[in-house]
Amino acid sequence: MDSSIFLARLLGSSMLVIGLGLLLNRATYRDMSLEFLDSPALIYIGGLIAFVAGLAIVLTHNVWVVGWPVVITIFGWVSLVAGIFRIVFPASVAHLGRRLIDNQGFLIGGITVYLLLGAWLSYAGYAGGA
Repeated sequence: MDSSIFLARLLGSSMLVIGLGLLLNRATYRDMSLEFLDSPALIYIGGLIAFVAGLAIVLTHNVWVVGWPVVITIFGWVSLVAGIFRIVFPASVAHLGRRLIDNQGFLIGGITVYLLLGAWLSYAGYAGGA
């Protein structure tokens, strides 16, 4: 299986489930996010996970083409940079995170992006790539 198809299926399905969870449990996710931001250790661990996942995508799928596979590459680079930021600047992450959590527009926008991008990548991976 092509790595673009595999990663589209993996990321698309994950984003759909996460987006649905956010949509159906906004208050719970808000509380979990605030607890996460209160723990420098969790910010660090989250950074390690984001860094390793992003690096894995960048190392195996650094594809800069016109078409949907570039979205996976961009996702990998964003994850890599976000992981670095969490590892190197955990206090800044906590401060910025609290400001974003209080912004309802950001929450609705994030849910929308996760659901739409997840659906698009899932389609590309399952139907479009078959």
